[in-house]
Amino acid sequence: MLNLDTHILIHALNDTLTPREKRVLSKESWSISAIVLWEIYKLHQLKRIVLDIHNSEFVLLLSRIHIWELNFQVFKSLSKLDFKNDPADEIIAATSIAYNCPLVTRDKHILRSKVTPFFR
Repeated sequence: MLNLDTHILIHALNDTLTPREKRVLSKESWSISAIVLWEIYKLHQLKRIVLDIHNSEFVLLLSRIHIWELNFQVFKSLSKLDFKNDPADEIIAATSIAYNCPLVTRDKHILRSKVTPFFR
C-alpha cells in the first residue's frame, strides 16, 4: 500500500501523473491521510483546483482508497520528523512513518527526509 500526498492524488485524478508515477501507482493499492481530504476541500473552495468533489465518481474513487485516521500514533510520529514544512505535509509524512507506508510525493522538502519511508 502506498500513501499519496495531496498533489499526487490530484494528479492521479486529473490524469497528469508522470510515466514513473503511473507505473508506481499501478502496482500498489492507495491510501491517504485524512488531512488530504481537508486539503482537497480547501483547494477546491479556494478555486485552486478544478475537481467536482460532489461528483459521484469522485466519491466512489475515494471509497476505494484507504484513509488513515488522524490519531495518537500519527501525532507521536510528528516528533520523529527531520524537516519542518506545512502542517498538513508534516501530518502526511508522519502518517507514512506511523504505518511504515511508503509516501509518494513530489514535495522537495519532504523528499529530503531521512526518516520518512518513500517508494523508491
